[in-house]
Amino acid sequence: MLNASNPSADTGITPARRTTMLAVLMMIYTVNFVDRTILATLGQAIKLDLLITDAQLGLLQGLAFAAFYTTLGIPLARLSERVNRVSLIAICLAVWSGMTALCGAAQNFVQLFLCRIGVGIGEAGCSPPAHSLISDMYAPRKRATALAIYSFGIPLGTMVGAVSGGWLVEHFNWRVALVVVGLPGIALALVFRLLAREPVRGAMDAAATTVATEAPPSIRETIAHLFGNRAFLHITIGATLVGFVGYGTGTFAYAYFIRMFHMGYAELGLVYGLVGGLSAGLGTLLGGWMSDWAGKRRRSWYALLPAIGLLIAAPTYIVAFTRGEWITAMWWMLLPGLFHYAYIGPTLGVMHNLALPRMRATATALFFVVVNLVGLGIGPYATGALIDYAANRRFSASGLGDFATQCPGGVAAPGAADSLQSACTGAMAQGTQDGIVIMLLVFLWAALHYLIAARHMGWLKREAVASPAPARQPG
Repeated sequence: MLNASNPSADTGITPARRTTMLAVLMMIYTVNFVDRTILATLGQAIKLDLLITDAQLGLLQGLAFAAFYTTLGIPLARLSERVNRVSLIAICLAVWSGMTALCGAAQNFVQLFLCRIGVGIGEAGCSPPAHSLISDMYAPRKRATALAIYSFGIPLGTMVGAVSGGWLVEHFNWRVALVVVGLPGIALALVFRLLAREPVRGAMDAAATTVATEAPPSIRETIAHLFGNRAFLHITIGATLVGFVGYGTGTFAYAYFIRMFHMGYAELGLVYGLVGGLSAGLGTLLGGWMSDWAGKRRRSWYALLPAIGLLIAAPTYIVAFTRGEWITAMWWMLLPGLFHYAYIGPTLGVMHNLALPRMRATATALFFVVVNLVGLGIGPYATGALIDYAANRRFSASGLGDFATQCPGGVAAPGAADSLQSACTGAMAQGTQDGIVIMLLVFLWAALHYLIAARHMGWLKREAVASPAPARQPG
């Protein structure tokens, strides 16, 4: 059970600096997601330039990044339990930003894959220490809101990546886009190191005087403490499935509008970036605020709110991705983001209210190992493979041969007959739609786990605590 909050404790930083640090951390997370997701915006241009499949594109966006991001997340989190977290974040920010810029020099799939590994290595040192810092600056019943503000960097970064990446790739090329979005992070690393201060660990929790001298719990103890709680176990499964769908469909949503409606990169980047950023941003902030507000009365709302959101998001996303005109589709895209991203604040709030002060960075890393290895590592590849399969089936129905042979990169070779060109582009567009729609159905599975978590938290039992119910004992 979480210790009572200690709102009067001295964190070692002033309220003004705390607000500034949270704002800069949100900016860092924005850069994090620009660099992480930029390939979704540039994917179609990279596919045509390097002549790769959608499955390979999914590997670049997913596994190349996620494998080292998750593997190194735990040792870097363990390190952050002992060292200055501000310095660690600044160093890692400079590393991943430089590797993003280096991606622009890649000449083939293998080189780009290796550079993306470098981005993942750097980004592994961002969220675990950042979450730990935020939890040491805000009381338990304000953490979901604070973590939602930090997580606002997800939709904001996705929006910035879409708008800037779309404009840069249309007016220059995808290589220039990677260099331009990568380099500013190095300057931000210096700014953060100069402005931020290390807060007292556990100052916002009871018994804070012993936290600074305590040894961090072992990884095994942290795993038992977190995942021995059945409510949090199901929340983690639900969040993993949300990531699987979100990263998977997000990787190809941009390409979908180009393939289906032949939109230009700059036009699509502006419209899709603003629509997605607005709805997802509001959903992230409202999810954190509403869960903290409702959770004061009934703790199960920390799980019920994400479940309801996902049950609404799945069908509305499907409606958006099956419209016959891009303008209608974009209008529909405003709605599901509000509900989809509402899960972030309550999910992270539950985790950090359950975790002890000296295990929070490790808890974040362990949580992200599960969520990102499956969600980010496998989601984009699975979606790309589904699209490749669906496109091949639709093309095979035309009787023109093998899709991969006749349509390298998803388009017919220069000089091919009009019928072949039409068949290639049509199969690619319809296959992309099929793959995305199938993936979106997994949201319903994710919602089920959040509902199960709410059951373990007492459903609508009036018990105002910030952490989930204790794990039930056998028998």
